[in-house]
Amino acid sequence: MSDSDLDVFDGDDEAAPPAFPLTSGRTRGYHRAAVDTFLDAARGAFEDDRNDFGAEDVRDASFPLVRHGYDIAAVDAALGRVEDAFAARTRERAVRSLGVTEWVARAREDAQRILDHLARPAHHRFARTGRLTFGYRVDEVDHVADRISGFLRDGDPLTVEQVRGAAFRMQRGGYREEQVDALLDATVEVMLAVR
Repeated sequence: MSDSDLDVFDGDDEAAPPAFPLTSGRTRGYHRAAVDTFLDAARGAFEDDRNDFGAEDVRDASFPLVRHGYDIAAVDAALGRVEDAFAARTRERAVRSLGVTEWVARAREDAQRILDHLARPAHHRFARTGRLTFGYRVDEVDHVADRISGFLRDGDPLTVEQVRGAAFRMQRGGYREEQVDALLDATVEVMLAVR
């Protein structure tokens, strides 16, 4: 992995300008110190080649929202690049230890599990919230699910960034967020595994 993959880590000097654009007015952004601390830890883990930190940790990162914080889109884009760097390292290690054939076979098994889940009928692909509880809007999730199926089954165009950026409005009795999010995360992992 080249240093350019981790450019998002630059700016360790205290007097340096902020690492990302800042929000203004009433717009909230990510807490600057929380983002900086997380990225420092990620950089250290990557440079030290530690196995206790990886793409999933980057994907699961969350930060408090504050006024005059870092621009959310800029940080999310940087986190996507960091996640890609960790995923590439994991893939390289696995290919060295398992061999390409076994690595590809495992990625296909993971893709098949996703396809099996998405083969359920529309409006029934995930558990629903109660009638008085909000969940992800069913038609929007089903649309993204169809795109993922098309990508995995037929090779239709779909990027990791599109899956990462999937956002859904809320509705009463919608799909349970944690189930949808878990499937999106699994899809990203499969896509990064075969990149």
